Amino acid sequence: MAIEISHLNKFIGKQHVLKDVNLSIGDGEIVGLLGPNGAGKSTLMKILVGVWNATDGEVKVSESIGFLPEQNPLYEDMYVREYLRFFVELRKKSSATLHNLTPRCTTQLIDDLINRVGLTAEANKRIGQLSKGYRQRVGLAQAMIGDPELLILDEPTTGLDPNQLEDIRALIREMGDHRTVILSTHILQEVKQMCTRVIIIDHGEIKVDKPIPEIENLEETFKQATNNE
Repeated sequence: MAIEISHLNKFIGKQHVLKDVNLSIGDGEIVGLLGPNGAGKSTLMKILVGVWNATDGEVKVSESIGFLPEQNPLYEDMYVREYLRFFVELRKKSSATLHNLTPRCTTQLIDDLINRVGLTAEANKRIGQLSKGYRQRVGLAQAMIGDPELLILDEPTTGLDPNQLEDIRALIREMGDHRTVILSTHILQEVKQMCTRVIIIDHGEIKVDKPIPEIENLEETFKQATNNE
């Protein structure tokens, strides 16, 4: 399993943000994580990647994780290659896979990442010059450093225009061919197009957890699970 969660609870102050969450996600699944604002999606993701600790419960995840947070942490004064090299050097300190990379292999890794996410024509530009869609590609390339077994993406398509949306969705589907992907989104159509399974969270509780083919009407299922009319 890529993820095993047992009786996870998270309090922030007096607020009970996640309530007795139990969840198993297998290798190679693409999971859509749905829920209204404040449902607990981002909190769950931050616990999975180790940004926050659970209040109690047990969380087991793959050792190799790539993470794209909702607020893509880009340094706009850096060039694309410079930014990716910076993150590769950071990861070398904690990754056995990357630790012994030679300078030549590091350059090749960066070139491969740039090619994989479709940034070749933008590779020598400052990040601040890039469109929203290309900035998301930079973030995805950063998340893919080290070829992680588990990829966690928090609202990766927010604010993109229709053409950028389709490009990023295709890229995420491709990434899901060889790893587990968890995708948080507000766009139900996105889940239907890209995911093999949907998890709906409301008020910190899992309300629905089903394979996509078993759901006849995702919109109606979401409304019923979250009491949204």
